[in-house]
Amino acid sequence: MRIFGKGRHRPSASWRQATDRAFTLIGDGRYEDAGALLTRAADLEPWLSESWFNLALLHKFRHDWEQARAAGLRAVALLDRDTGAPDWWNVGIAATALQDWPLARRAWQAYGLRMPGSATAAGEPVGMDLGSAAVRLSPEGEAEVVWGRRLDPARIEVLSIPLPSSGRRWGEVVLHDGVPHGERTTAAGHTYPVFDEIELWAPSPVPTWVVLLEAATEADRDALEQLAGDAGFAAEDWSSSVRLLCRMCSESRMPSDEGDGEHLDPHDHSEPGHPGPLGHRTDGQLWVPERECGLAAPASLVRGLLDGWVADSPDSRGWRDLEEVC
Repeated sequence: MRIFGKGRHRPSASWRQATDRAFTLIGDGRYEDAGALLTRAADLEPWLSESWFNLALLHKFRHDWEQARAAGLRAVALLDRDTGAPDWWNVGIAATALQDWPLARRAWQAYGLRMPGSATAAGEPVGMDLGSAAVRLSPEGEAEVVWGRRLDPARIEVLSIPLPSSGRRWGEVVLHDGVPHGERTTAAGHTYPVFDEIELWAPSPVPTWVVLLEAATEADRDALEQLAGDAGFAAEDWSSSVRLLCRMCSESRMPSDEGDGEHLDPHDHSEPGHPGPLGHRTDGQLWVPERECGLAAPASLVRGLLDGWVADSPDSRGWRDLEEVC
């Protein structure tokens, strides 16, 4: 096969050495040094799609989306197969980050995905119906896995209420990578991938609050979550939804709930007095009335929601210590 008048061939030893060294540097976070080596590799073998794929990957790690798009387009121009190449996926991520919707559509279609509308449509793709997934926020820091709704192959809308340490809010849209790192399974047996966040794509104006509830029963807790949802916002009982997992556990297949009775999850690294299922159990009692709850709601509405919740059953409900945390 010949491309642009030049025959395809195996990369030279110099190309391989430069590329191998570059990825070692990438693993150490030395992106500038890695970029110099990958640029040299591309100069040595400009006819290899891998040269430009590697540069596009580096620019993705650096969140330099203009350069990632440019290198990605050079990579796909040299491909020798029609569909399914990861080069196209990286182009799709870069195009989504830049809101270059015609290119994003073209990239996903070239990868082999069915897209609504035409490849040249000017607006962002809608109606893909990719379902639910989990996303790992701040994967290189104090990572947190939350639930969300996939808007397209590279974006997830966060539907959980993240902990304040993540710096993320309910309703935000995050750009995510294409290869899942781990899975979450539900009690019904459904399995969902866990994608790693790349960066915040669209912020949310809705602040996050933490409040201590007195909820006599689970039904009382559920009533607050329902009330917040009916108002178009969210409440989440962090006392039961948060588990502390090591990285190995988080990146494996994990059940998404805590189970029943005293069969404790061996992967849960919570401790008494800390968030997570094990930190909220007492001998012979599975329900603890005091709950730490996250709320996503405007400042003008949050106290009214809580007071309305208490007013519906004042003998079994109460709240205190409301604080805006993100």
